[in-house]
Amino acid sequence: MPKNSYLSFNLFLQIYITIIIKLMTSSEIGHSKKIKSFRLHLRETIQLALPVIVGQLGIILMGVVDNIMVGRIGYYPLAASALANGIFFLVFVIGMGVTYAVSPIVSNAVGSGKAEQAGNILKQALVTNLFIGVILGIITYYSVGLFHFMHQKEKVVEYAIPYLQILAFSIPMMMTFLTYKHFLEGLSIMRPAMIIVLLANLVNVFANYCLIYGNFGFPRLELNGAGIATLGSRFFMMMMLIIFLNQNMRVKKYKPHLFSYIIDWKVTKELLALGLPSGVQYFFEVGAFFFTAIMIGWFGARQLAAHQIALSIASITYMMVVGVSAAAAIRVAKFVGQGNKLETLRAGLSALTLAAGFMSLCGILFFLTNNILPELYISNIEVKTIAASLILIAAFFQIFDGVQCVGLGILRGISDVTYPTVVTFVAYWIVGIPLGALLAFYFGLNVQGIWIGLSVGLATSASLLSFRFIKKTKS
Repeated sequence: MPKNSYLSFNLFLQIYITIIIKLMTSSEIGHSKKIKSFRLHLRETIQLALPVIVGQLGIILMGVVDNIMVGRIGYYPLAASALANGIFFLVFVIGMGVTYAVSPIVSNAVGSGKAEQAGNILKQALVTNLFIGVILGIITYYSVGLFHFMHQKEKVVEYAIPYLQILAFSIPMMMTFLTYKHFLEGLSIMRPAMIIVLLANLVNVFANYCLIYGNFGFPRLELNGAGIATLGSRFFMMMMLIIFLNQNMRVKKYKPHLFSYIIDWKVTKELLALGLPSGVQYFFEVGAFFFTAIMIGWFGARQLAAHQIALSIASITYMMVVGVSAAAAIRVAKFVGQGNKLETLRAGLSALTLAAGFMSLCGILFFLTNNILPELYISNIEVKTIAASLILIAAFFQIFDGVQCVGLGILRGISDVTYPTVVTFVAYWIVGIPLGALLAFYFGLNVQGIWIGLSVGLATSASLLSFRFIKKTKS
């Protein structure tokens, strides 16, 4: 990475954080004794976010461990994993976005003194999200026919089809788990989901070891074994959280009695009105990364495997700021429920600053270790070289990825979901992908060109979302 580019990156970070702090300490805000200090807001966001971050890390680590263990059997299964997971998450994120509506709605109810409504919100969310999960699972299972139209290596497709069909069965389980998880987060109960996810990682590693490689008398199923292990781990997560909700005295009173279920259209519409646009936002974002995987696959299986390695590593830091985003959405929604605009603004801006600072450190770490990290995944020299170059690009877009992620969360906290949906579409599909394709195929930058295009898309999204929040809360 050229020294001038690296200095420019640090200069941008300093300017960005300075602007945010100036906004937070402007005369309009700073003279009010009732406003919490910037440091206190940061501390409260971190305290709320830490268990969520650990839980999110646990979820993404399942995928990272799968990639590392699958990479040991060759780059074709690893490339197939990239393709199959691309379709899986392309469908699943729609449902995942819907579940994200639960925590701010519950938090808003608590903030406005209507905590007794939480049980009904959970019941309506659970039935709605489980129904959506079944539909999405069926769509995913039968989407394997799309592989034949993607012009990928036949051996890659051969691995990908059964693996994706196994993963499809886990969608209703994940929808149920996430509904309970976000409900508890709305009540500021973070630890149970975190602990369960960490335990599920142990289950996943052991099952992978048995089923991928055929240890302890189990059949050697390779990539399909990783799929079965993931399915089992997600079932474990769902069941453990259900047991917690039924046994814990603090939340037992909210336990949904589904046999007495009567649809509450008001709550259901509120969940869908906030959740579906969030799902579409994630669909545009994940869809962009999936389409880039298809384009990268046109260069070959090695390039696709390298893309999967770099994306797997970048996903670790992204999922950490997802935790900050979730915490920020909860805190912002709570202040909205209290009718406190100034606290709403400061809570959101402190989360943006936290994300920008943390992800800049991650960018520096990627810059220093880009040649080391691919060694964890695969031994093929060509794949490692390509992956190292992509991790270098990821170092630059870390700050943008963090800010846009938190931007989506805090806007969801103030129930602003239409504008972010438009922004994600424009940033990725009008800016990022066309630019990436132009750099890759016309200017000959290949895989690296596609990733540069995505970086510009992330920067566009980060800028528009953060300033939208400032405008909405200061008006």
